[in-house]
Amino acid sequence: MTKIAVAKGDGIGPEIMDAVLSIFNAAHLPLEYETVEMGKWVFDKGFSNGMTPEAQATIERLGILFKGPMETPKGKGVKSVNVTARKTWNTYANKRTFQTLHGVDTVFSKAGIPIDITIVRENIEDTYGGIEHMLTHDVALSRRFITRPGSMQVIKYAFEMAKKKGARRITCGHKANIMKITDGLFLEVFYEVAKEYPDLKADDVIVDDLCMKMVSRPDLFDVVVLTNLQGDIVSDLCAGLVGGLGFAPSANIGDHICIFEAVHGTAPDIAGKNIANPTALLLSGFGMLRHLGLMEKAAMIENALLYTLESGIHTGDFGTRGTTAVNTTEFANAIISNFGKLPVHNPRPMLEDKPATPTAFKLEKNPLIMSKELENEVIVGVDLFIESFEQPKDVAEKLLKHTGDLFKLVTISNRGTQVWPKGSIFTNLVNQYRCRFESIEEMPVTQVDILELYKRVMTDFKICSTELLNMWGGKKAYSLAQGQ
Repeated sequence: MTKIAVAKGDGIGPEIMDAVLSIFNAAHLPLEYETVEMGKWVFDKGFSNGMTPEAQATIERLGILFKGPMETPKGKGVKSVNVTARKTWNTYANKRTFQTLHGVDTVFSKAGIPIDITIVRENIEDTYGGIEHMLTHDVALSRRFITRPGSMQVIKYAFEMAKKKGARRITCGHKANIMKITDGLFLEVFYEVAKEYPDLKADDVIVDDLCMKMVSRPDLFDVVVLTNLQGDIVSDLCAGLVGGLGFAPSANIGDHICIFEAVHGTAPDIAGKNIANPTALLLSGFGMLRHLGLMEKAAMIENALLYTLESGIHTGDFGTRGTTAVNTTEFANAIISNFGKLPVHNPRPMLEDKPATPTAFKLEKNPLIMSKELENEVIVGVDLFIESFEQPKDVAEKLLKHTGDLFKLVTISNRGTQVWPKGSIFTNLVNQYRCRFESIEEMPVTQVDILELYKRVMTDFKICSTELLNMWGGKKAYSLAQGQ
């Protein structure tokens, strides 16, 4: 028997989890469930991360978490328990599969356009670090981290998964035309990994163009890998293509711990009424069963679900209006009664079970993921973010007094747009400027040199934040201002 941790969640979570577990139990799966305390009610008990220490210890011991939807209390300054769980256990790849389900009518199913898209979303980095500051009373800053090792983890997973799936195409969605360093790094790693998979067609699409193409020709796409925020948005878009979040499974894959969950909301308005649709959680459960090597049981239950949907049995949120909707329990019982039956469309093959790969969960220290630094780092300047209500030329006049013998003032920008030494009078300003000081002839400088510059500038301005200007191998590792 394999033990897994189960968190039933908030709102409709307990009732859809009970429905799914009743299906699993009827199929006589070799699983034991340890219920753990997570969710809004745990926040309310004073645990700021939304889980008890005992829950965290259990999940880290077992390595598998099967969870229902969870709510984060609003207005209390706490982080989402869903994001916390994914980041705490480094489940770096969020895999979400979107397929046409016969019995779930959509624009595309009615048009005879089949959909089978797998979104792989980077799950740890990007703006989901949640590192934010108010630089002035008018200006908020969010730091966006994209790392080479983190990108390598998720992109390598996406290629391996695509290979096993027999995918015809893998696409990188990005915004590297604008975010040339962050998204540029992600795209660079994508093509580095692509060289190891010559049999897979690898290409890239700017994310806004990707969204347009997906809603017009979703059948053109197979596997798509994206950064965190873009992947979050695109995966929900794909859910809309196949009938909504009620049909969108989710797996969060890490090296040591994996989370399988429904990503739809807690639907508190229908909680306790036994009318919720458990399909998304059940589909996520199939991913968990296959991850555990229970291939035959997963296919048997999934075929029963597909047969049930084809038969027109549905909960109130979908299906033909002329037929009576069933409740959550009745829907689960219908699936159980259809064990052993095959759907007409796309029956799942009955593959042999595979032994699950054991993972060592006892770690003595935090894993450090780092690529080899191929070129020596050189510091050639600094961006000082200052607060000021003055005009750009007046700001520049004060800053130029502080450059000293090592630095030159190169540009001043406001909200990313250059306003000095050239700019436009029509550029609206806020009370925060980025002031770039570069070393004379790009000669290396030290952090002590920069600290001395900082001390001089702070006599005239409040400095809100700083960023070093680094170079590796003669290549600038910082972006230009818009219009520079």
